[in-house]
Amino acid sequence: MSIRDATRGLTGDVVLDVDDLCVRFETHRGVVRAVDGVSLELHAGETLGLVGESGSGKSVTNLALLGLVPKPPAVVTARHARFLGRELLSMSARDLRAIRGKELAMIFQDPMTALNPLLSVGRQLTEVLEVHENATRAGARKRSLDALNEVGISDPEARLAAYPHEMSGGMRQRVMIAMALLCRPKVLVADEPTTALDVTIQAQILELLRDVQERHGTAIVLITHSLGVVAGTCDRVHVMYAGRLVETASTRDLFARPLHPYTRGLLASVPRLDGDPSARLASIPGSPPDLVRIGAACGFEPRCAFAHERCARERPELVALIGASAADPRTSACFFADDLARGASLPERAVEPH
Repeated sequence: MSIRDATRGLTGDVVLDVDDLCVRFETHRGVVRAVDGVSLELHAGETLGLVGESGSGKSVTNLALLGLVPKPPAVVTARHARFLGRELLSMSARDLRAIRGKELAMIFQDPMTALNPLLSVGRQLTEVLEVHENATRAGARKRSLDALNEVGISDPEARLAAYPHEMSGGMRQRVMIAMALLCRPKVLVADEPTTALDVTIQAQILELLRDVQERHGTAIVLITHSLGVVAGTCDRVHVMYAGRLVETASTRDLFARPLHPYTRGLLASVPRLDGDPSARLASIPGSPPDLVRIGAACGFEPRCAFAHERCARERPELVALIGASAADPRTSACFFADDLARGASLPERAVEPH
Protein backbone atom coordinates (compact mmCIF):
# COMPACT_ATOMS: atom_id res chain seq x y z
CA MET A 1 0.00 0.00 0.00
CA SER A 2 1.40 3.40 -0.99
CA ILE A 3 1.39 6.64 0.98
CA ARG A 4 -1.48 7.89 -1.18
CA ASP A 5 -3.61 4.81 -0.47
CA ALA A 6 -2.81 5.09 3.23
CA THR A 7 -4.56 8.48 3.54
CA ARG A 8 -7.86 7.50 1.94
CA GLY A 9 -9.63 7.04 5.27
CA LEU A 10 -9.15 10.64 6.38
CA THR A 11 -12.21 12.84 6.56
CA GLY A 12 -12.62 16.10 4.67
CA ASP A 13 -12.35 16.85 0.97
CA VAL A 14 -8.89 16.74 -0.56
CA VAL A 15 -7.85 20.31 -1.33
CA LEU A 16 -4.22 19.65 -2.29
CA ASP A 17 -3.16 16.44 -4.02
CA VAL A 18 0.51 16.04 -4.96
CA ASP A 19 1.99 12.91 -6.51
CA ASP A 20 5.74 12.38 -7.06
CA LEU A 21 6.86 16.01 -6.92
CA CYS A 22 10.50 16.48 -7.92
CA VAL A 23 12.54 19.69 -7.88
CA ARG A 24 16.08 19.63 -9.17
CA PHE A 25 18.55 22.47 -9.57
CA GLU A 26 21.07 22.18 -12.38
CA THR A 27 24.28 23.74 -11.08
CA HIS A 28 27.95 23.80 -12.12
CA ARG A 29 28.62 21.09 -9.50
CA GLY A 30 25.92 18.82 -10.84
CA VAL A 31 22.22 18.18 -10.36
CA VAL A 32 20.87 18.94 -6.87
CA ARG A 33 17.72 16.94 -6.19
CA ALA A 34 16.22 19.24 -3.56
CA VAL A 35 12.86 17.45 -3.64
CA ASP A 36 12.80 13.84 -4.78
CA GLY A 37 9.45 12.13 -5.22
CA VAL A 38 7.32 13.80 -2.54
CA SER A 39 3.62 12.85 -2.46
CA LEU A 40 1.02 14.26 -0.10
CA GLU A 41 -2.68 14.85 0.34
CA LEU A 42 -4.06 17.72 2.37
CA HIS A 43 -7.66 17.61 3.53
CA ALA A 44 -9.98 20.51 4.27
CA GLY A 45 -9.72 21.69 7.85
CA GLU A 46 -6.62 19.69 8.78
CA THR A 47 -3.11 20.74 9.73
CA LEU A 48 -0.27 18.81 8.17
CA GLY A 49 3.14 19.22 9.79
CA LEU A 50 6.27 19.10 7.64
CA VAL A 51 9.39 18.64 9.76
CA GLY A 52 13.09 17.99 9.23
CA GLU A 53 16.47 19.66 9.40
CA SER A 54 17.34 22.77 7.40
CA GLY A 55 18.03 21.75 3.82
CA SER A 56 15.70 18.76 3.84
CA GLY A 57 13.42 20.24 1.17
CA LYS A 58 10.44 21.43 3.20
CA SER A 59 10.29 25.01 1.96
CA VAL A 60 11.28 24.16 -1.63
CA THR A 61 8.41 21.65 -1.81
CA ASN A 62 5.85 24.34 -1.11
CA LEU A 63 7.56 27.13 -3.05
CA ALA A 64 7.53 24.86 -6.10
CA LEU A 65 3.79 24.27 -5.76
CA LEU A 66 3.19 28.02 -5.61
CA GLY A 67 5.40 28.63 -8.65
CA LEU A 68 7.95 30.58 -6.64
CA VAL A 69 11.19 28.77 -7.46
CA PRO A 70 13.21 30.32 -10.31
CA LYS A 71 13.14 28.31 -13.54
CA PRO A 72 15.95 27.96 -14.54
CA PRO A 73 17.96 26.76 -12.66
CA ALA A 74 15.07 24.78 -11.11
CA VAL A 75 13.23 22.04 -12.99
CA VAL A 76 9.90 21.09 -11.39
CA THR A 77 8.00 17.93 -12.35
CA ALA A 78 5.22 15.78 -10.88
CA ARG A 79 2.73 13.16 -11.97
CA HIS A 80 0.23 15.72 -10.79
CA ALA A 81 -0.05 18.59 -8.32
CA ARG A 82 -3.70 19.55 -7.98
CA PHE A 83 -5.22 22.35 -5.93
CA LEU A 84 -9.01 21.97 -5.73
CA GLY A 85 -8.79 19.86 -8.87
CA ARG A 86 -6.72 22.38 -10.83
CA GLU A 87 -3.26 21.40 -12.02
CA LEU A 88 -0.77 23.83 -10.50
CA LEU A 89 2.35 23.02 -12.50
CA SER A 90 0.70 23.50 -15.90
CA MET A 91 -1.28 26.59 -14.88
CA SER A 92 -0.47 29.83 -16.68
CA ALA A 93 1.37 32.52 -14.73
CA ARG A 94 -1.73 34.72 -14.86
CA ASP A 95 -4.04 32.03 -13.46
CA LEU A 96 -1.52 31.13 -10.78
CA ARG A 97 -1.27 34.76 -9.66
CA ALA A 98 -5.06 34.88 -9.42
CA ILE A 99 -5.18 32.10 -6.79
CA ARG A 100 -1.84 32.72 -5.06
CA GLY A 101 -2.46 34.97 -2.10
CA LYS A 102 -6.23 34.46 -2.31
CA GLU A 103 -7.09 30.76 -2.24
CA LEU A 104 -3.55 29.45 -1.75
CA ALA A 105 -1.47 31.63 0.56
CA MET A 106 1.92 31.39 2.21
CA ILE A 107 3.54 32.87 5.30
CA PHE A 108 7.18 33.18 4.30
CA GLN A 109 10.02 32.11 6.53
CA ASP A 110 12.05 35.32 6.71
CA PRO A 111 10.08 38.40 7.81
CA MET A 112 13.17 40.59 7.38
CA THR A 113 13.22 40.23 3.59
CA ALA A 114 9.73 39.11 2.55
CA LEU A 115 8.15 42.56 2.87
CA ASN A 116 8.84 45.28 0.30
CA PRO A 117 11.05 47.91 1.99
CA LEU A 118 9.84 50.65 -0.38
CA LEU A 119 6.12 50.35 0.44
CA SER A 120 4.32 51.11 3.67
CA VAL A 121 2.80 48.22 5.57
CA GLY A 122 -0.67 49.58 4.85
CA ARG A 123 -0.08 49.67 1.10
CA GLN A 124 1.21 46.10 1.08
CA LEU A 125 -1.87 44.91 2.97
CA THR A 126 -4.50 46.85 1.05
CA GLU A 127 -3.00 45.83 -2.30
CA VAL A 128 -3.88 42.19 -1.58
CA LEU A 129 -7.56 43.02 -1.19
CA GLU A 130 -7.67 45.46 -4.11
CA VAL A 131 -6.11 42.91 -6.49
CA HIS A 132 -7.91 39.75 -5.38
CA GLU A 133 -11.30 41.07 -4.22
CA ASN A 134 -11.65 44.42 -6.01
CA ALA A 135 -12.03 46.11 -2.63
CA THR A 136 -12.23 49.87 -2.40
CA ARG A 137 -9.29 51.67 -0.83
CA ALA A 138 -11.41 52.52 2.24
CA GLY A 139 -12.77 48.99 2.57
CA ALA A 140 -9.32 47.47 2.17
CA ARG A 141 -7.93 49.78 4.83
CA LYS A 142 -10.68 48.82 7.30
CA ARG A 143 -10.05 45.11 6.78
CA SER A 144 -6.30 45.63 7.07
CA LEU A 145 -6.77 47.34 10.43
CA ASP A 146 -8.90 44.42 11.61
CA ALA A 147 -6.26 41.96 10.41
CA LEU A 148 -3.48 43.73 12.34
CA ASN A 149 -5.67 43.70 15.44
CA GLU A 150 -6.26 39.97 15.02
CA VAL A 151 -2.54 39.18 15.06
CA GLY A 152 -1.93 41.27 18.17
CA ILE A 153 -0.30 44.41 16.77
CA SER A 154 -0.94 47.43 18.97
CA ASP A 155 -1.85 50.82 17.48
CA PRO A 156 -2.65 49.40 14.03
CA GLU A 157 -3.41 52.86 12.61
CA ALA A 158 0.18 53.92 13.17
CA ARG A 159 1.53 50.60 11.87
CA LEU A 160 -0.29 50.97 8.56
CA ALA A 161 1.72 54.11 7.89
CA ALA A 162 5.01 52.54 8.95
CA TYR A 163 7.63 50.96 6.72
CA PRO A 164 9.07 47.48 7.41
CA HIS A 165 12.42 48.80 8.66
CA GLU A 166 10.58 50.68 11.42
CA MET A 167 9.30 47.41 12.90
CA SER A 168 10.92 44.62 14.86
CA GLY A 169 11.31 41.16 13.33
CA GLY A 170 8.42 39.85 15.40
CA MET A 171 6.11 42.63 14.27
CA ARG A 172 7.06 42.06 10.64
CA GLN A 173 6.27 38.38 11.07
CA ARG A 174 2.81 39.26 12.37
CA VAL A 175 2.24 41.61 9.42
CA MET A 176 3.05 38.74 7.07
CA ILE A 177 0.62 36.47 8.88
CA ALA A 178 -2.09 39.14 8.67
CA MET A 179 -1.41 39.51 4.94
CA ALA A 180 -1.68 35.77 4.34
CA LEU A 181 -5.01 35.55 6.16
CA LEU A 182 -6.67 38.59 4.57
CA CYS A 183 -8.52 36.64 1.88
CA ARG A 184 -9.31 33.62 4.08
CA PRO A 185 -7.44 31.13 1.84
CA LYS A 186 -8.51 27.52 1.39
CA VAL A 187 -4.90 26.39 1.94
CA LEU A 188 -2.33 28.22 4.04
CA VAL A 189 1.34 27.26 3.89
CA ALA A 190 2.96 28.49 7.10
CA ASP A 191 6.75 28.35 6.79
CA GLU A 192 8.13 28.72 10.32
CA PRO A 193 5.40 31.27 11.20
CA THR A 194 6.52 31.69 14.82
CA THR A 195 10.30 31.77 14.35
CA ALA A 196 10.83 35.43 15.29
CA LEU A 197 8.21 35.54 18.05
CA ASP A 198 8.50 35.16 21.79
CA VAL A 199 6.64 32.34 23.52
CA THR A 200 3.59 34.42 24.45
CA ILE A 201 3.05 35.81 20.95
CA GLN A 202 3.81 32.39 19.48
CA ALA A 203 0.90 30.93 21.44
CA GLN A 204 -1.37 33.76 20.30
CA ILE A 205 -0.46 33.23 16.64
CA LEU A 206 -1.03 29.48 16.82
CA GLU A 207 -4.38 30.10 18.50
CA LEU A 208 -5.25 32.57 15.73
CA LEU A 209 -4.43 29.97 13.06
CA ARG A 210 -6.61 27.42 14.85
CA ASP A 211 -9.46 29.93 15.08
CA VAL A 212 -9.25 30.77 11.35
CA GLN A 213 -9.17 27.06 10.56
CA GLU A 214 -12.26 26.32 12.62
CA ARG A 215 -14.25 29.26 11.23
CA HIS A 216 -13.31 28.89 7.57
CA GLY A 217 -12.21 25.27 7.19
CA THR A 218 -8.72 26.35 6.16
CA ALA A 219 -6.22 23.57 5.53
CA ILE A 220 -2.73 24.35 6.83
CA VAL A 221 0.69 23.03 5.90
CA LEU A 222 2.89 23.90 8.87
CA ILE A 223 6.63 23.85 8.19
CA THR A 224 8.53 23.95 11.46
CA HIS A 225 11.57 22.78 13.38
CA SER A 226 9.65 22.86 16.66
CA LEU A 227 8.33 19.44 17.56
CA GLY A 228 6.50 21.07 20.46
CA VAL A 229 4.50 23.18 17.99
CA VAL A 230 3.82 20.05 15.93
CA ALA A 231 2.57 18.14 18.97
CA GLY A 232 0.09 20.85 19.91
CA THR A 233 -1.05 21.89 16.44
CA CYS A 234 -0.85 19.21 13.74
CA ASP A 235 -3.18 16.34 12.86
CA ARG A 236 -0.62 14.48 10.74
CA VAL A 237 3.14 14.76 10.31
CA HIS A 238 5.41 14.20 7.31
CA VAL A 239 9.11 13.88 8.15
CA MET A 240 11.54 14.92 5.41
CA TYR A 241 15.21 14.13 5.02
CA ALA A 242 17.50 14.88 2.05
CA GLY A 243 14.58 15.85 -0.18
CA ARG A 244 12.48 12.76 0.51
CA LEU A 245 9.70 11.79 2.87
CA VAL A 246 11.02 9.22 5.34
CA GLU A 247 7.99 8.80 7.62
CA THR A 248 4.33 9.83 7.74
CA ALA A 249 1.88 9.28 10.58
CA SER A 250 -0.76 10.87 12.73
CA THR A 251 0.82 13.20 15.28
CA ARG A 252 -0.20 10.97 18.17
CA ASP A 253 1.29 7.85 16.61
CA LEU A 254 4.48 9.56 15.54
CA PHE A 255 5.28 10.80 19.03
CA ALA A 256 4.22 7.56 20.70
CA ARG A 257 6.10 5.23 18.34
CA PRO A 258 8.45 6.70 15.72
CA LEU A 259 9.24 4.12 13.03
CA HIS A 260 12.25 5.63 11.29
CA PRO A 261 15.71 6.10 12.87
CA TYR A 262 15.78 9.74 11.76
CA THR A 263 12.45 10.48 13.44
CA ARG A 264 13.70 8.72 16.58
CA GLY A 265 16.77 10.95 16.52
CA LEU A 266 14.71 14.12 16.16
CA LEU A 267 12.48 13.21 19.08
CA ALA A 268 15.41 12.13 21.25
CA SER A 269 17.05 15.53 20.76
CA VAL A 270 14.11 17.38 22.36
CA PRO A 271 14.63 18.15 26.09
CA ARG A 272 12.01 16.58 28.35
CA LEU A 273 10.57 18.09 31.52
CA ASP A 274 10.78 14.68 33.19
CA GLY A 275 14.32 14.01 31.96
CA ASP A 276 17.57 14.00 33.91
CA PRO A 277 18.70 17.67 34.11
CA SER A 278 22.35 16.58 34.39
CA ALA A 279 22.25 14.36 31.27
CA ARG A 280 23.70 15.56 27.98
CA LEU A 281 21.22 16.29 25.23
CA ALA A 282 21.07 13.67 22.50
CA SER A 283 22.08 14.64 18.97
CA ILE A 284 22.16 13.06 15.53
CA PRO A 285 25.80 12.62 14.51
CA GLY A 286 27.15 13.93 11.23
CA SER A 287 25.55 16.28 8.74
CA PRO A 288 22.91 16.00 5.99
CA PRO A 289 24.29 14.51 2.77
CA ASP A 290 25.55 16.33 -0.30
CA LEU A 291 22.54 16.08 -2.61
CA VAL A 292 24.76 16.07 -5.68
CA ARG A 293 26.52 12.89 -4.51
CA ILE A 294 23.82 11.10 -2.58
CA GLY A 295 23.56 8.22 -5.05
CA ALA A 296 21.19 5.27 -4.77
CA ALA A 297 21.80 4.42 -1.08
CA CYS A 298 19.66 5.38 1.89
CA GLY A 299 20.30 9.09 2.47
CA PHE A 300 20.37 8.64 6.23
CA GLU A 301 22.72 5.63 6.17
CA PRO A 302 25.94 7.56 7.04
CA ARG A 303 24.33 8.91 10.25
CA CYS A 304 22.20 5.91 11.22
CA ALA A 305 23.08 3.81 14.26
CA PHE A 306 21.39 0.74 12.75
CA ALA A 307 22.62 0.78 9.13
CA HIS A 308 23.56 -2.48 7.44
CA GLU A 309 25.16 -3.30 4.12
CA ARG A 310 21.85 -3.20 2.30
CA CYS A 311 21.33 0.40 3.44
CA ALA A 312 24.64 1.43 1.85
CA ARG A 313 23.73 0.07 -1.57
CA GLU A 314 19.92 0.34 -1.77
CA ARG A 315 17.43 3.09 -0.98
CA PRO A 316 14.30 2.04 0.93
CA GLU A 317 11.01 3.22 -0.53
CA LEU A 318 8.32 4.96 1.49
CA VAL A 319 5.68 2.26 1.98
CA ALA A 320 2.88 1.52 4.40
CA LEU A 321 3.74 -0.80 7.25
CA ILE A 322 2.50 -4.35 7.55
CA GLY A 323 -0.99 -4.23 9.03
CA ALA A 324 -1.48 -0.51 8.31
CA SER A 325 -5.00 0.49 7.36
CA ALA A 326 -6.79 3.56 6.05
CA ALA A 327 -7.91 4.26 9.61
CA ASP A 328 -4.32 4.03 10.92
CA PRO A 329 -1.99 5.13 8.10
CA ARG A 330 1.71 4.67 8.84
CA THR A 331 4.48 4.83 6.26
CA SER A 332 8.23 4.63 6.68
CA ALA A 333 11.25 4.53 4.37
CA CYS A 334 13.35 2.14 6.42
CA PHE A 335 14.18 -1.54 5.98
CA PHE A 336 13.67 -2.02 9.74
CA ALA A 337 10.33 -0.19 10.05
CA ASP A 338 8.25 -3.32 10.56
CA ASP A 339 10.71 -4.49 13.23
CA LEU A 340 10.26 -1.17 15.02
CA ALA A 341 6.48 -1.48 14.70
CA ARG A 342 6.62 -4.88 16.41
CA GLY A 343 8.74 -3.43 19.22
CA ALA A 344 11.82 -5.45 18.26
CA SER A 345 15.28 -4.18 19.21
CA LEU A 346 17.20 -2.95 16.21
CA PRO A 347 20.61 -4.48 15.49
CA GLU A 348 23.71 -2.36 15.97
CA ARG A 349 25.32 -0.75 12.97
CA ALA A 350 27.06 -3.39 10.84
CA VAL A 351 28.97 -1.06 8.50
CA GLU A 352 31.58 1.57 9.26
CA PRO A 353 30.32 5.19 9.36
CA HIS A 354 31.55 7.39 6.51
